[in-house]
Amino acid sequence: MRRYPRDFRGHGPETPDVRWPGDAPVAVSLVLNYEEGGENCLLHGDAASEAFLSEIVGAQPWPGERHWNMESIYGYGARAGFWRLHRMLRELPVTVYGVATALARSPEQVAAMQAAGWEIASHGLKWIEHRAMPEAEERAQIAEAIRLHTEVTGARPTGWYTGRCSMNTVRLAAEQGFDWISDAYDDDLPYWIEAPGGRHQLVIPYTLDANDMRFATAQGFNTGEDFFRYLKDTLDCLIAEGEAGRAGMMSVGLHCRLAGRPGRAMGLARFLDHARARGAWFATRGQIAAHWRTHHPPVRRERPSAMDRASFVARFGAVYEHSPWIAERAFALELGPAHDCAEGMASALARVFRSASREERLGVLRAHPDLAGRLAQARRLTAESTAEQASAGLDALTDDERALFERLNLEYVGKHGFPFIIAVRDHTRASILEAFRRRIANDTETEFAEACAQVERIAWHRLKALLP
Repeated sequence: MRRYPRDFRGHGPETPDVRWPGDAPVAVSLVLNYEEGGENCLLHGDAASEAFLSEIVGAQPWPGERHWNMESIYGYGARAGFWRLHRMLRELPVTVYGVATALARSPEQVAAMQAAGWEIASHGLKWIEHRAMPEAEERAQIAEAIRLHTEVTGARPTGWYTGRCSMNTVRLAAEQGFDWISDAYDDDLPYWIEAPGGRHQLVIPYTLDANDMRFATAQGFNTGEDFFRYLKDTLDCLIAEGEAGRAGMMSVGLHCRLAGRPGRAMGLARFLDHARARGAWFATRGQIAAHWRTHHPPVRRERPSAMDRASFVARFGAVYEHSPWIAERAFALELGPAHDCAEGMASALARVFRSASREERLGVLRAHPDLAGRLAQARRLTAESTAEQASAGLDALTDDERALFERLNLEYVGKHGFPFIIAVRDHTRASILEAFRRRIANDTETEFAEACAQVERIAWHRLKALLP
């Protein structure tokens, strides 16, 4: 059994019917990353200096050395950048991603965050790379971050974002029971995942594009106007989609040492004016989480990719008429979250059917009953076939119509060697008869291909009745 854990489906083609407070067309989450004093530094017990997200292009860690310029750039964020952004944003709901050790080294800034009523979420214990960190060590650091955050702010954090995370981060953070986690960039809306112990964990995706970090990357923003234009275009796109019934959420990522610089801050100021004028709902991530939990609570659904073999075959063995072997083989495929829906399972079962031998596929065709034939009259069809034929009125034929179907059935089977198959849920009685008369004239190879395609279509309809 092969299972693929990455979720490429998400909310699927039909996004949730999102109604933000006040009928706002978009929710805007302003996020201020407070990392100054939590970055890599020998003073913090690290092996090298910081090299990430600064004005120094191409910076590299300096093993065993302090880096005065780097420390000074981070110092600007705490000393000047924070206060500039605080003056701009203090009347708005803001979520702070606070590195616990950075918060501990900045009591005045923490007091200002709290005076403004900002949500202070945890950004981990230290602003360092976690990718190769052993699981036990990362779990311990998460616990210590929570302890120190609580000690410094007076309250346990209810939200979490590591940022420079490992493959274990989301799972380890979910163990702590946070209201929301943001270590994801894979959607424009919040969503639920199953956390350890079967608990549902809310994920509020973050952003690396509508983010001032691109001032510190090779392919990034050069001016405050660049920043403004990108944020404006993002907002306007989401508002247009919201007005079309697909409301979204926009995260704006800010760093004190980056957006806190004067020329960049002006771009942010222009965006705030534009967002206010467009009627955006500014909200903390905690407020977004509360709204989502109330209006879009988690729903526990049947997940084919998580079923054992017996349950899987019992559930899907009848999708292809009297051919449970198709479900048995499909169970062995690489299934994952993308297959936990009708389209996904239709794809998996169809792959097995298409790769089967001609004789096996012919067996599936011959397992299908004649339309309005003797099995139907004797009430010996499967429940699925009975419902399908009834949907097109084939259970209520006149004597003349029944005789016509019987004659066509005999003629078709006599020529092609398998019953006439059509996805009756796509048709009326009249269109079925028209297709019947037309397809009898086809050569057998053409009809074999058409019958196989119709079998797949019938399976799709059956799966739509079983799965979302």
